[in-house]
Amino acid sequence: MANGGERRRVGPSLPMPVFVAVLVCVTVALITLDSLTSTAVRLLPLLVFLPSIVSGLGNVRQTAFASVWVVLVMGGTLAYLGADLDDNLLAAGFAALFGVAAVISCRYRVHREEEVYRLRSAAAALQRQIVRPLPLRSGDVLVDGLYQPVEEDAMVGGDMYEVAASPHGTRLLIADVQGKGLPAIGTALAVLGAFREAAYREATLIGVVEAMESAVTRHNLGAGRGGEPERLVTALVLDIRRGPVVEAVNCGHIAPYIIHDGRAYQAALGEPAVPLGLAGLAPGPRAVAWFAFPTGATMLLCTDGVTEARDSAGSFYPLAARLRTWARHPPRRLAETVGADVRSFTGAPPRDDVAILTLTRTRASS
Repeated sequence: MANGGERRRVGPSLPMPVFVAVLVCVTVALITLDSLTSTAVRLLPLLVFLPSIVSGLGNVRQTAFASVWVVLVMGGTLAYLGADLDDNLLAAGFAALFGVAAVISCRYRVHREEEVYRLRSAAAALQRQIVRPLPLRSGDVLVDGLYQPVEEDAMVGGDMYEVAASPHGTRLLIADVQGKGLPAIGTALAVLGAFREAAYREATLIGVVEAMESAVTRHNLGAGRGGEPERLVTALVLDIRRGPVVEAVNCGHIAPYIIHDGRAYQAALGEPAVPLGLAGLAPGPRAVAWFAFPTGATMLLCTDGVTEARDSAGSFYPLAARLRTWARHPPRRLAETVGADVRSFTGAPPRDDVAILTLTRTRASS
């Protein structure tokens, strides 16, 4: 985000060379056609629509300049062609009226865009306050990474993560709320609150997930009374202890990747369970899976802002292949490397939140 004292320019604005070229080219084209054709219909009055076009593409100053330009060009051209003074004044008056309307319209558009941007920025700032800044340390686990809530889309999303030290080990959550906007952030708050409490209180990982499921269910009931749709939450919950094996409950989320000894592979967690909020429709209870996380390895977790990013041809970002390419690189800046590569791959600003976490052990496991 921009610094607090820096006013960010919002809304589209025509580059000055393009703006000048449009004014000159459209004006010359209409005057030339009007001079070379002998039809009864004159094309010069069409210039009055030029400020309206600029008002939808440029800023207020450009729209005002285009309006003055049209009045001067029409007045000067009609005078050169020997039009009556009354006709000249009438044409200039209509051009000025259309120009004023275009300036007012442009000013309203810019004001609305600034207002929408402020709302997006406030929502994104709230979203950043939900999760703690990285890196985080818990026990013998160091969690670093990249967290980028999108601000240029219609609304911010509900990606989240948390690390909790408990008597039972280090417990980690990464999750993604269905939908966008403040309602999604409200669901994220409910899930995070439940995880932070249950991670310390519950002796089993299934108990932690059940507490989060109850929180989502209660939140959806309250949202339903207010006319909001129910929201689902994909989540991955891990229990990382001193041993080389990690316990996991996968609620419809992306399985973690392990980078170790020059290899990169996705942990085999089996079939993922249903997302949080759908436990009542599941055919059976949620299952626990275990996977190896040896000393010296790096674990990478992410949300679908990475795996569902597409290039201009519609192809998904090949995360597994990229990680195999970087498997022998130092893991210190792995998340930043992945984030930058995703932006390069899509060739466009991100359309969804991006959360990438890297986990390493800070001392040898016992």
